[in-house]
Amino acid sequence: MKILLTGTAGQVGGALLPLLQGRADIVAPALEEFDLSRPDELAGKLDSIKPDLIVNPAAYTAVDRAEDERELAFRINAESPRAIAKWAAPRGVPLVHFSTDYVFDGSGDRPWREDSTPAPLSVYGQSKLAGDQAIAEAGALHVIARTSWVYAATGANFLKTIVRLAGEREQLRIVGDQIGAPTTADTISQAVVAMLPRSGDDLRKAFEQRSGVVNLVCAGETSWYGFATAIVAGLRSRGAKFAVKEIVPIRSDEFPVKAKRPSNSRLDLTRLRERFGITPPSWQQALDRELDALKATI
Repeated sequence: MKILLTGTAGQVGGALLPLLQGRADIVAPALEEFDLSRPDELAGKLDSIKPDLIVNPAAYTAVDRAEDERELAFRINAESPRAIAKWAAPRGVPLVHFSTDYVFDGSGDRPWREDSTPAPLSVYGQSKLAGDQAIAEAGALHVIARTSWVYAATGANFLKTIVRLAGEREQLRIVGDQIGAPTTADTISQAVVAMLPRSGDDLRKAFEQRSGVVNLVCAGETSWYGFATAIVAGLRSRGAKFAVKEIVPIRSDEFPVKAKRPSNSRLDLTRLRERFGITPPSWQQALDRELDALKATI
């Protein structure tokens, strides 16, 4: 079985690569070799690679910059997934793609289901939703894993930012009125691998039975403030020294950003458990594993 894996320089793609190696022949092209900003070139690239499965975590994720780079965000997040799915559909090649809580407007306090009505607040969310819809419309066998608040012990993310700021400042002011589930790249990648059959012969059957969107996040919920507090406390319990003396919760409107974020990013995990038999760890359990890994580097 040959798997095309994009975005291996990113958090999810980087976490998936070692897990998929050994299960299949992995083709992991560099950005310039499979450039999602050039959707018209992708069919030819796919003709050359001839994958049996496509796993596409690559995306435009600069949420605020997307407000000024709408065309680029849509090329990468919508037009390229459409091109990939249109290539895959007539060939029966399954596609694993990744979505986001930003497709919702964040209203209410109930967890969003896979079939909840989307209403993105930002260009980033709009572009990701357009990609989800394009894949479905193309008729490709697909699983779209909808994630939220993704981070890892490596790369650029909220965890690494808090560690840096906690070492520099005595007070941190962190948004406390946005609620979601911090989710590690490892949690996502482990679940995706568990979704895939061992045999390439079973791929199409598995995707025919499970095709669609599935929420894939850690269990439980917290705010960005709660997440930051847990990061600092967890690393201090592991012996880390920080300058920070106080972490203060603030409202979203006290921390202005160009792109509006959803206040409610809770995602319902019923389908993940019932359709795929996967029960994710709590966000606290997943954080503990990342802090163990991070402690060795700071």
